[in-house]
Amino acid sequence: MSFNIEHVANLVRIKLTPDEITIFQSQLGHVMEYVEKLNQVDVSGVEPMAHSSPIYNVFREDIPRKGLERESALSNAPRQVQGLFVVPKVVE
Repeated sequence: MSFNIEHVANLVRIKLTPDEITIFQSQLGHVMEYVEKLNQVDVSGVEPMAHSSPIYNVFREDIPRKGLERESALSNAPRQVQGLFVVPKVVE
């Protein structure tokens, strides 16, 4: 299987020397040979999955708690006016 390494290098915006092109041509060829072997494996009885092992979210109990007092939250604010944070205006 042949690949145009110079085209791939251009797509990812990297400049390769002629020696690197030769090396990467060979390496990419080996990768694609392995992918072809994987494509030959019969997976018709395998259920699709997102992960190879079971993953479960671990949630803690959602217990309401008292938050920070306003004075404490604003104590390190660089600027504040009337008990509110003052931030620079951001408009694109």
